[in-house]
Amino acid sequence: IRQTFCSRCHMGEVEKAEIVQLGGGQKKGKSKKWKNYLQFPHYTECLYLRSEIDVSYGYVVEKQPIGKLLFEQFCSTDAQYAKAWTFLCKVEEYETSDDDGDVRRTLAKSIASLLSVENDAPCSSSDSLWCSFLSENSIQKFTSTANDASQESEPCSGIFFEAYKSVRSFLADCSFQKFLETHYFHRYLQWKWLEKRPVDKHTFRLYRVLGKGGFGEVCACQVRASGKMYALKKLEKKRVKKRHAETLSLNEKQILQKINSPFVVGLAYAYETKDALCLVLTLMNGGDLKFHLYNLIPGGFEEKRVQFYAAEITLGLQHLHKEHIIYRDLKPENILLDDYGHIRISDLGLAVELRDNEPIKGRVGTVGYMGESILKLFYCWLKYHWKVQPSPEVIKNERYSYGVDWWGLGCLIYEMIEGKAPFRQRKEKVKREEVERRVREDQEKYSDKFSESTRTLCRGLLHKEPGFRLGCRRVDKPEEGAEELKSHPFFVQGDVNTGREPIPWKKMEAGKLAPPFCPDPRAVYAKDVLDIEQFSTIKGVRLDATDNQFYGKFSTGSVSIPWQNEMIETECFQELNVMEVNGELVLDLRNDSIRGENGENLILLSSQCLSLMNVPSSICLLARNRFS
Repeated sequence: IRQTFCSRCHMGEVEKAEIVQLGGGQKKGKSKKWKNYLQFPHYTECLYLRSEIDVSYGYVVEKQPIGKLLFEQFCSTDAQYAKAWTFLCKVEEYETSDDDGDVRRTLAKSIASLLSVENDAPCSSSDSLWCSFLSENSIQKFTSTANDASQESEPCSGIFFEAYKSVRSFLADCSFQKFLETHYFHRYLQWKWLEKRPVDKHTFRLYRVLGKGGFGEVCACQVRASGKMYALKKLEKKRVKKRHAETLSLNEKQILQKINSPFVVGLAYAYETKDALCLVLTLMNGGDLKFHLYNLIPGGFEEKRVQFYAAEITLGLQHLHKEHIIYRDLKPENILLDDYGHIRISDLGLAVELRDNEPIKGRVGTVGYMGESILKLFYCWLKYHWKVQPSPEVIKNERYSYGVDWWGLGCLIYEMIEGKAPFRQRKEKVKREEVERRVREDQEKYSDKFSESTRTLCRGLLHKEPGFRLGCRRVDKPEEGAEELKSHPFFVQGDVNTGREPIPWKKMEAGKLAPPFCPDPRAVYAKDVLDIEQFSTIKGVRLDATDNQFYGKFSTGSVSIPWQNEMIETECFQELNVMEVNGELVLDLRNDSIRGENGENLILLSSQCLSLMNVPSSICLLARNRFS
């Protein structure tokens, strides 16, 4: 959102800023001294990290964005490693192109050329490594599969699984072990060292207030080193302590840190100031669904748009459920849009992690979608969040599981189509007990706005018996209920009348499906900053040394994957990741360089350099031993 930030916000005093595009990008907003913030130490200062972090292929290459890029650079130095890596990338691209037959045929042809061996020979001298883990029969089999796929009108998915598994095993067992012995891995350790540095208020610039949370304000902030924009959620320490919400706050932080999903708001940093605990989160400039539904398009969205949002929410819930997490607070104001129109689930303060997939009991969350809280630490939520529909099992105080989220999704889909919630009119003055009675006893009503597929979807999700509810029928694997929804006609069948098309799930999960609505970058999809209510001053609460243990658990600094993505997206990685100059390794990667007091590389401990300096041999030996 392009706007001029106000000169004063409740997160601190800031000068009037120039027009800034929230979301940042490349060099915008970077400090003039940004390279000083991201200065690599000599790699020997980072070797201790090897014993503290996971150095497996599955973690470094497949889960760490910077690790993946560095391993790709390493593979490019060897023809056969490069060929194997290209094969994996082609297969992954093939799998995410499940809705485009032309693209898949082209990729299948490319994969076949990678697998082919000239003159039908088992392997040539240049292919020795490639053939060492793929037999001649395997190559012929995989090549035949690829050639067949390149001729089919609709190539199938999963046909390269066996070949992919073999090539991945080769890279993980052979090339990755060599990678660990190279300067590419040393550079990875240097990036990890930067990632683990302490984070405090000086890491960021603070801008205008964006909104209000349960324990403090939310404002825009910018990382000085990269220029990346985030949303800073402030939890005032005294307010948290007064409401006995330490467990609630730490629970939200730990769940956010655990989840890495493009459909759930991500946590990038967690730190503390003198007065507050701070969560630095994904900045969503497009507003929330409640604002769009009731301020911009009253009366409900078109079905194509509802389908897209429902599909992305389903993927977000699927990612949460796979980590055995129940969200428990699904409603329009908790679904946020980004600059491009994609959505993310936000506000995980009431989420809970199941142990051994065992159902839980307790009326927590938002009344209407979930129910009232019986615990003191949830009272602060009830003041704002009771005027929607809970699931029947929550109202009855029965044990529940992932089904409460599918009930919430049913309520949300209904509300997006009808323009009102299923068991309560918009702005209707009704007691909580009446809302709960309607949920238990009444059947929701469907107008002409609902197509046949949307009716069956909502009825399935809003079934009052959890065992018969859509998404809850897999008793053996309840966390995989999303697969039931993904095969529903609403998602897999098109509709000419409504413009709805089948959802290509793999393409959507890869972020390659264009949203039906893109927010206007000139618009502000939120309340005016002057309309945001201020918090009252907390009195009668004192912070003492006993609180520090909790603050220590909360303030853990940067979160690995979001931090690495930030370095890549803002081109910090591209600019700083120089490993060779004029064919020689840079000083911080060489074995014979030493550092000055300010961290700069001073000299090389070469025999020629030392002889010119007339350095005594005893000092030379001491220096070499120290830095080896």
